[in-house]
Amino acid sequence: MSAGGWQPAEPAGRVGQAFDPPPPIRLAMLGCGTVGREVLRLLSEHADELAARIGAPLKLVGVAVRRPHRHPEIPAELLTTDAAGLVNRPDVDVVIEVVGGIDPVRGLLLDALKAGRGVVTANKALLAEDGASLAEAAEAAGADLYYEAAVAGAIPLLRPLRESLAGDKIVRIAGIVNGTTNYILSAMAGASGGAGTGYREALEQATLLGYAESDPSADVDGFDAQAKAAILASLAFHTRVVASDVYCEGITEVTSADIAAAEGLGCVVKLLAICERVGSAEVGESVSARVYPAMIPAGHPLASVDGAYNAVFVEAESAGQLMFYGQGAGGAPTASAVLGDLVAICRNRVAGGRGPRDHVHANLPVQPMGATPTRYHISLDVDDRAGVLATIAGVFARHGVSIATVRQDMSGGAGPADRPGARLVIVTHTAPDAALAATVAALAELDEVLGVDRVLRVENLGRPVSALGVA
Repeated sequence: MSAGGWQPAEPAGRVGQAFDPPPPIRLAMLGCGTVGREVLRLLSEHADELAARIGAPLKLVGVAVRRPHRHPEIPAELLTTDAAGLVNRPDVDVVIEVVGGIDPVRGLLLDALKAGRGVVTANKALLAEDGASLAEAAEAAGADLYYEAAVAGAIPLLRPLRESLAGDKIVRIAGIVNGTTNYILSAMAGASGGAGTGYREALEQATLLGYAESDPSADVDGFDAQAKAAILASLAFHTRVVASDVYCEGITEVTSADIAAAEGLGCVVKLLAICERVGSAEVGESVSARVYPAMIPAGHPLASVDGAYNAVFVEAESAGQLMFYGQGAGGAPTASAVLGDLVAICRNRVAGGRGPRDHVHANLPVQPMGATPTRYHISLDVDDRAGVLATIAGVFARHGVSIATVRQDMSGGAGPADRPGARLVIVTHTAPDAALAATVAALAELDEVLGVDRVLRVENLGRPVSALGVA
């Protein structure tokens, strides 16, 4: 591939008419991993088409990488290890960042924005931690900052939130935004039609297929989804939300028994990112943002999203319920989102305008998880004798938590030989998370309770309670 491979042939003018071709828009790229290679491929293969859509040709002037010898497919004259030097070249118009991480990328992108250069980034971690600094630099310099690829890969989600729904009031966003964990939970549930498997086996499958990294902690511990939830909440509710504002639990403790229990209730278990506008104008509004595995009704559209796919459910006051679905990760899908942002920024430069800004005028407080209303599915082993249920019901009552259903699971209830046990499965009504957590802690202290086996949250996502099989 030659250095000129990213430059399309000059379009011909009309017969008898002089044609003054527009100057190329010069691009610098930081990083060239899985996504970066796909970006370069698309720039090369679709150069003419991209130029026609933008109104000007694109010219790649440099690619910053740590180990140039690992990129023989890129012309040597384009490769550099001096990322700062590349970003600060006076002839660079747009910087594409696909490196990831916080530092030194933060400083590089701030330099680019302060110099008035457009920036396309897929860096969810940086945006979730310090998106405010990037947005402020872009605003001050009149530069464009686009980051569609940071959430849900190829799925067009952020631009609809920022532009298409700008005239509406978004109430809730709930979705599956991590393909690795969705694949694991789908495998545990036997979504392909085979028998379900355990967490470890499902993780091994995901690793072999390339869905999980060698260190999967960012995915399975929920941190990837946490960063994405912060970005979604910031855009949807015009409030700066950072990753540390988002309550986070991963899927490492989800068991085959949890999957089976959900199935018994007519539910499935999914790792959800949930962002909600709570309260009212009269009493004051706030934002709730959280990530955790939860049971959802099998009839909900999100429940049928299997494998490594992503799906996000958006609810707005006037538009109603909208669902965005597709491939949320991978080199080609993510590169598609990067190219979409690049075209938008370049069109703005050709037209002499700017893209829409991120507005955080609402400045709503973030509701702590303890105050967030939720529901619990609780499985506990208890003494199998009279009066135990009344004692347990009293604990719930003292903490202000109402029981929706209670049943005895005949397959459980292991206890010492001289102390026969029974397993109770309790689903609560909605209550503040702090009250539910305190209830579980108090149950664990009862002499009558042999053990609290598992607790999972239950989300009906706007469906009536009866949809969960609980009256």
